[in-house]
Amino acid sequence: MRLGLALGYWGRGPSADHVPLAQEAERLGYHSVWTAESWGSDAFTPLTWIAAQTSRIKLGTAVAQMAARSPTTTAMHALTLDHLSGGRMMLGLGLSGPQVVEGWYGRPFPKSPLTATREYVDVVRQVLRREAPVELDGRFHSHPYRGPDGTGLGKPLKSITHPLRAELPVLLGAEGPKNIAQTTRIADGWLPLYWSPTRPQAYEASLTDLPEGFLIAPMARAHVCDDLTEGLLPVKAMLGFYIGGMGHAARNFHADLMARMGFEEEARRVQELFLAGRREEAVLAVPDAFADEISLVGPRERIAERLELWRKGPVTDLLVLSSDPHTLRVLAELNS
Repeated sequence: MRLGLALGYWGRGPSADHVPLAQEAERLGYHSVWTAESWGSDAFTPLTWIAAQTSRIKLGTAVAQMAARSPTTTAMHALTLDHLSGGRMMLGLGLSGPQVVEGWYGRPFPKSPLTATREYVDVVRQVLRREAPVELDGRFHSHPYRGPDGTGLGKPLKSITHPLRAELPVLLGAEGPKNIAQTTRIADGWLPLYWSPTRPQAYEASLTDLPEGFLIAPMARAHVCDDLTEGLLPVKAMLGFYIGGMGHAARNFHADLMARMGFEEEARRVQELFLAGRREEAVLAVPDAFADEISLVGPRERIAERLELWRKGPVTDLLVLSSDPHTLRVLAELNS
């Protein structure tokens, strides 16, 4: 199991520690570093900045949101950064949810998410392989565009720039069982939002017949500390926000996922409190047991024991969410 550093997205402004953390992760032998985006900073610009100040560590987006760019635009970003970094790019994509897609990007959330994802990946693959001009008679991503409001003058085009790698890795952030199953068929890897090494049955049905070399790269917040309760608070704060605020009361993929992992009553309670404006109560309502299962928190000895559980399953890459160099160093030592 390889280690990656997950930096997430910016809050109010740029994080001054992101480049030093990426450089330290590279020095420690981490395989990859990952950036993200939500409705603020984008994923590709910080990753390019990191690429310019590192030399070996792989560079991933976890995730770049599909609604933010057409698939050809995303492919342009990926092939450009792959060239500039000497072949270090890993493209992680995610569909996001209706609240963000329609509220921030001003686009309709696809009525058939699986079809939209499949078409998006198809176009990206066509651009990167550059075997012929891009053509797809799609429901969501037609190339050339043939809609009734078009000119009819569009023609199939092939990238002017020759991609460095036709098989640049494409990973998908998927949460629903059908979406995960499709991911194993159309992508090179899967980016789980929550992974519990003690509940493999939560995803078992979707992960049958995995192709050789398929990547499973969950993100886990990590912190070496003496006080477990205090160490879990940032995990619970993250969960409270995602389960309570990243979606509508009637459609929240994160809350649904927590429910499928055995915490349905608790997930609905967190959501109810958050949407009522009682955010502190929502965070405290997140069960310590769930926060603990999906993270690596506590003294070094405890983390060492729990890391063994992660290594026994199908996880190929553990993406460590931490801004603490000591924690990064401990995990590198334990995983060596």
